[in-house]
Amino acid sequence: MIESWRWFGPQDAVTLADVRQTGATGIVTALHDIPNGVVWTVEQIRERQEMIRAAGLEWVVVESIPVHEDIKTGAAGWQTYADNWAQTFENLAECGIKTICYNFMPVLDWTRTDLYYELENGARCLRYDAVDLAMFDIHILKRPGAEADHLPEICEAAKARFAVVDVAEHERLMRTIIAGLPGSEESYTLETFAKRLETYNGIGPDELRGNLAAFLRHVLPRAEAAGVVLAIHPDDPPRSMFGLPRVVSTAADMDALVAANPSPSNGFTFCTGSYGVRADNDLPAMIRAHRDRIYFVHLRATKREADGASFHEADHLEGDVDMVAVVRELLAMEKATGLTVPFRPDHGHAMRDDMARKTAPGYPLIGRLRGLAEIRGIAKALSA
Repeated sequence: MIESWRWFGPQDAVTLADVRQTGATGIVTALHDIPNGVVWTVEQIRERQEMIRAAGLEWVVVESIPVHEDIKTGAAGWQTYADNWAQTFENLAECGIKTICYNFMPVLDWTRTDLYYELENGARCLRYDAVDLAMFDIHILKRPGAEADHLPEICEAAKARFAVVDVAEHERLMRTIIAGLPGSEESYTLETFAKRLETYNGIGPDELRGNLAAFLRHVLPRAEAAGVVLAIHPDDPPRSMFGLPRVVSTAADMDALVAANPSPSNGFTFCTGSYGVRADNDLPAMIRAHRDRIYFVHLRATKREADGASFHEADHLEGDVDMVAVVRELLAMEKATGLTVPFRPDHGHAMRDDMARKTAPGYPLIGRLRGLAEIRGIAKALSA
């Protein structure tokens, strides 16, 4: 496996020099300053690529080329955005970068309700609190019919919490959920978020899955011609929020995506944290089933909480992901396919100097370095 590191560009508090010292050799990044739907030029790509090479590293995966919302909703003229998306990966391929991570999550990218949840040892992590999410949905956003999308006991707890928290907490929660997390391309106000949700009226899982299939039919021939592989990231969290459909959350979803288009360029980013939130996902079995289409891997562990809906980011070797079993399966996958797949440690805990460095939430230096070292140890032990 290629040890890699997500880097958010020149403004990232974790520098390329820092990454070099972790032992990782690959960089996972994107041109985050270019607006969604606009083509990345070869010149822009090469400039960033040379910056990375000058630091002794190599750009190995693009994460991500954002998929325009008009593509997801199947709005009139979506093909223009799809053509721009394809032109971008063709330009990346010209520069030798041929693994493209993307997602098809409606409206929001990955979502949490707390970016700095304090653990018993004083470290901080990302957390998804189902009660806070319901409180925002029902009592702050006031989405019509929201109560029906949450468990009755979660609704009751959300009502009680809303009665005691202050306006400042409402504002913090709103910023956390809709203002844009690291790597996301969308940022909303309460009003624009509500408007965007309306564009999905009448779009359920079947319709969204159909729009994804149409998008892939449009771009995959160009991906094949360019030698590019498209690696879709699973939904995070892997369940519906705000009444929006999800179509990349389970083993059955993975099967359906391949059945809709068997092109070898149609593949997966296997994120153990996202898939691991669901107790019904058997991660090693999912890797075995799609070992010839897993082109990129995120390794992290989430811990499901007592209410069955909330979770937080655990240490990489703890939580509900059997990391040893996952790495064993990934090594077997590489042996069977002959491919060497990039992976990155994902969503580490902020600890010690991470607090002062002000890194992006979920992307600290020391916490991810710890995760990388632990995963490296597993891989070496299993390869001995």
